[in-house]
Amino acid sequence: MKIYQTKSKSLAGTNYKEVYKKVFGFYSTIRKRTKRRPYVRSAYFNKEKIFLPLFWNHLHEKLNFRDKTRRVKFFLCAIELIRQSRFDPESKENVNRRSEILHRFSGKTKDGQLFFVQIKEEKKSGEKWLLSVFGAEK
Repeated sequence: MKIYQTKSKSLAGTNYKEVYKKVFGFYSTIRKRTKRRPYVRSAYFNKEKIFLPLFWNHLHEKLNFRDKTRRVKFFLCAIELIRQSRFDPESKENVNRRSEILHRFSGKTKDGQLFFVQIKEEKKSGEKWLLSVFGAEK
């Protein structure tokens, strides 16, 4: 599996509120472009829409602020990876739900940190959702 090199860095900071403000400001600009569900278009999936609200729901379910911060730091890099990368992801059927396919893209930030982006694809409708973004464990 190839790793996409992003031009953006992961956000600095250890305080969740501080990092969240920066990321949610960026997300708000994406959200303002449409009246319905916010999305970005993916280069790998032939400019199909990748919907973003599921990521925020998944993030708000987390109770550990350190984990939330770790995930939010890579959001800007994840959006760049979705928009630009044409590298093949690791794709496999969801073990818990046979009606879904999980795609895992890998990327590297400008400052050398490895991160992963998971996208969920529903087989029936073909809709794709940004599920999760997280950094590699050291």
